Amino acid sequence: MSEIGSSDAIKKILVTGGAGFIGSHYVRTLLSGGFPEFNPERVTVLDKLTYAGNIANLQPVLANPVLDFVQGDICNAALLSSLVPGHDAVVNFAAETHVDNSIMDPSVFVTTNVLGVQTLLQACLDGSVRRVVHVSTDEVYGSVATGVAPEGAVLAPNSPYTASKASGDHLARAYSMTYGLCVCITRCCNNYGPYQFPEKIIPLSIANLLDGAPICLYGDGLHRRTWLHVDDHCRAIQLVLMRGGSGRVYNVGGDSELSNIQLARILIELCHAPSNMIRWIRDRPGHDRRYSLDDSVLRRMGYAPRISFADGLKATVDWYKDNRLWWEPLKQRYPSF
Repeated sequence: MSEIGSSDAIKKILVTGGAGFIGSHYVRTLLSGGFPEFNPERVTVLDKLTYAGNIANLQPVLANPVLDFVQGDICNAALLSSLVPGHDAVVNFAAETHVDNSIMDPSVFVTTNVLGVQTLLQACLDGSVRRVVHVSTDEVYGSVATGVAPEGAVLAPNSPYTASKASGDHLARAYSMTYGLCVCITRCCNNYGPYQFPEKIIPLSIANLLDGAPICLYGDGLHRRTWLHVDDHCRAIQLVLMRGGSGRVYNVGGDSELSNIQLARILIELCHAPSNMIRWIRDRPGHDRRYSLDDSVLRRMGYAPRISFADGLKATVDWYKDNRLWWEPLKQRYPSF
């Protein structure tokens, strides 16, 4: 597959799910000069503003005259048919992402992550969008006992969430192969950073510790994940948008693989909490033991993480310490997290 082309072709970009954790970081970076080679004339954010989408995540750039915000759903074909045309590129962050929620109600995940993706891809095809990046996850490969998963590994999703994401990935590839839509897929390891909704392990653990509550760990705490700061992930997405090959998958890895118990102990130390602030809970069904990616393809294109895990995690803890007004209302509104 050939490269998609240069940034000169992109003047107007649509970011779906752009008020969520990763999407909003991408938009804030885009509009604050974080990608110096890329200066779009218009950035449109489409977000349904579900519980994990928060307009406050875009507050630092809402006044930027380049930005348009539209509240809406990628499943809404009529909305997309009016919104998508005229955009040169689409980056799709819109997704239901919390594994526990997918176990309780898979239908919501199938609706957004499968039907929504197909609806968006069709709108991009009908609207003559030049480039699409579909943002996915390393979890579609399933548990990786040893070694690393390359882009060509067989997908083996073990939860309704990962099954829905894998289905969306297949649809993205199919739209490239069948219809010639210029679309790339990225699959990233676990992200962390500011503005992450307090349901995921790092922000929830920080919030709990700051409130004097324990970290909750599933099973024996030996599940292993690789961690990447959200800023490094967004740089990788931008690289794929600029230089990715149509129909290609790009793994986005990090340099820090930790067990959950190792992560918990680091967070306890950074939050200056007692060492016994861990509560063990019953493991969830289908809980993958380990994820690990071979991201050598993207590294050969120039990608490498810039933010060390030690520095990034400390900065993240400090951000949550300094931004209680952002996360406390969310934690109160959704006490199950």
